[in-house]
Amino acid sequence: METTLRGVGVSHGVAIGEVRHMGTAVLEPPAKQIPEEEAEREQGRARQAVEAVAADLIARGNLAGGEAQHVLEAQAMMAQDPELIADVDRRIAVGSTAERGIYDAFAAYRALLANAGEYLAGRVADLDDVRNRIVARLLGVPMPGVPDSDEPYVLIARDLAPADTALLDPTLVLGFVTEEGGPTSHSAILARALGVPAVVALPGAGEIAEGTVVAVDGSTGEIFVEPSDEKRAEMESAAAARKAALSASTGPGATSDGHKVPLLANVGGPADVPAAVAAGAEGVGLFRTEFLFLDDSKQAPTEAKQIAAYRAVLEAFPEGRVVVRVLDAGADKPLDFLTPADEPNPALGVRGLRSLLDHPDVLRTQLTALSKAVEGLPVYLEVMAPMVADRADAKAFADACREAGLQAKFGAMVEIPSAALRARSILQEVEFLSLGTNDLAQYTFAADRQVGAVSRLQDPWQPALLDLVALSADAARAEGKSCGVCGEAAADPLLACVLTGLGVTSLSMGAASIPYVRATLAKYTLAQCERAASAARATDSADEARVAAQAVLSGE
Repeated sequence: METTLRGVGVSHGVAIGEVRHMGTAVLEPPAKQIPEEEAEREQGRARQAVEAVAADLIARGNLAGGEAQHVLEAQAMMAQDPELIADVDRRIAVGSTAERGIYDAFAAYRALLANAGEYLAGRVADLDDVRNRIVARLLGVPMPGVPDSDEPYVLIARDLAPADTALLDPTLVLGFVTEEGGPTSHSAILARALGVPAVVALPGAGEIAEGTVVAVDGSTGEIFVEPSDEKRAEMESAAAARKAALSASTGPGATSDGHKVPLLANVGGPADVPAAVAAGAEGVGLFRTEFLFLDDSKQAPTEAKQIAAYRAVLEAFPEGRVVVRVLDAGADKPLDFLTPADEPNPALGVRGLRSLLDHPDVLRTQLTALSKAVEGLPVYLEVMAPMVADRADAKAFADACREAGLQAKFGAMVEIPSAALRARSILQEVEFLSLGTNDLAQYTFAADRQVGAVSRLQDPWQPALLDLVALSADAARAEGKSCGVCGEAAADPLLACVLTGLGVTSLSMGAASIPYVRATLAKYTLAQCERAASAARATDSADEARVAAQAVLSGE
C-alpha cells in the first residue's frame, strides 16, 4: 500500500528503485587494559591507522575532484589533528588499546563539537565517520560505507559522510535519503554537485525495509513507499518533461519577457570550473577561497600559490563576472594561524572579516594576489567580504582593497540580519551586496544549519528570510547598485523566481542546478515573479509561502 513521507528535498530529480541501507557503524571496542610495555606498540598502531585513513580520504578526494575534494581534505586534517592524536597517546599510555584510545579520544572531541553550537556541531557526522574508519582499520573489519550492489538502488542512511557521498556512482545510486542533515549539510551540497536526487531530514527513514521500492522526489522532499503504478508513471512523466525542458533551455538567464537574471556558479577552486562552464554559467557568483587555505591550517598559502589558483578561475570566464569571497575562516573552517582556539561559540565570535581585520597581513596578501591575478585578463572581478555586520566593517574592507591597489568592485555579504536591516548604510561604502542565505537563515532563526531537527527554520522559504532579502534588494535598487544571492536558496528553481520578484539581480548556485533554474525562469514574466514574491511574503510559514508562490505562477 502506497504511503507518503516528507523530508527536505535538497537535490532535484526523481529516483525510483529498491532500498539499500548504509553499512552499519563500527561497534564500540572493548575497554580492556594492556600492559605498560605494550603502550608504545599500540601508539604506533594508532598512528599508522590514522595516517592510512587520512591518506585514503585524500585519495578519495583526488578521485572525486571539485568541492568534494576540499571537503575530504578537511576531513583528513580532522583525523590528523595534533591535539586529538596527543589525547590518543595519553589514553594508550595509561592502559587503553589503540582502538579504545581512538574511540574514547574521539568521543571526548565529539562532545566538545556537539556543545559548540552553530557550525561546529555540524561536523559531528564527519568526525564520527573518521573515527569509524580508523577503528575499523584497527579491528580488521570492513569499512562502513555504501553497500555493494550490481543493480541500481536508492540508498538510505542515518547520515552520509562526505567520503561516501563524494564517490557515489550515479549509475548505481539512483538517489539517497538520510534521517539527519539539512539543506546546507555537506551531503546536500555534494548531492547537488553530483546531480543525484536527494532528500534529507526524514525521521524514520531507516525503518523502511531493505528491498522496498520507493520513489524519491528530490525537489519536493516527498518519498512514496511502495508507489502505485499510477504514481510511478506520473513521476516518470514529470521527470521526462523536466529533462526535455532542460535540454531546450540555453543561453543567459532571463524571464520570459526578457528581464535578465545572470546565472552564476558557486566554486571552490579551479577543479569546479569545468562543470560550471558546461552548465552555461555566466560567471562565478561565489568563489570560496577558503578551500585554498585549508590545504595547510598552519600557515597561509604563498602569494604565488594564490595567484595561480585565482588566475585559473578568472581565465575561464572571459568577459564574464567573477565574484571572489575573501577568506571566510572560523566556525567550521578553523585555521591555526588565524582563528582563536578557545572561543565558546565560534560561529558568533571572530570569524570571516573579523578574523581578517585582526590579521591585516593575511588580508593584504590575498588582495594583492587577486590584483596580480587579474592583470591583463578581460574579466570583471568583484571582491566581497564575509560576515559584514555594519557600515564600519564595510568601510574597513573597502579601505583595505584600495590600499592593496585592487582594481575591482568591492562588495559585502549579507549573512547577518543587521546587514540586511542597514543595507543602505553599508552600500555607502561598497558597490554591491551578495546574500548568503544559508548563514542569514542560521543567524535569523538561531537554527544551526547542520542540524536536521531545526531544518524547518533553515528553510529558505521562511517569510522572515524573504523579508530580509527584500530589504537588501530594495536598498540596492535605491542606491543604483546590485544585490545577488549566492546561498543555496538560489538553487531552488521556484524560489529563484521569487527571489527575482523580490528584486535580486543575479543568482549563484552549484553548477548542476543552473539548467533547472534557467528553464524555470524562462517560463514566467517578471510581473508573475513579483506577484509570487508578494504572495510568499504574505504568509506565515515556509510551507505556506511555497504553496502561495506556486499557486500564483501556475495561474490558480
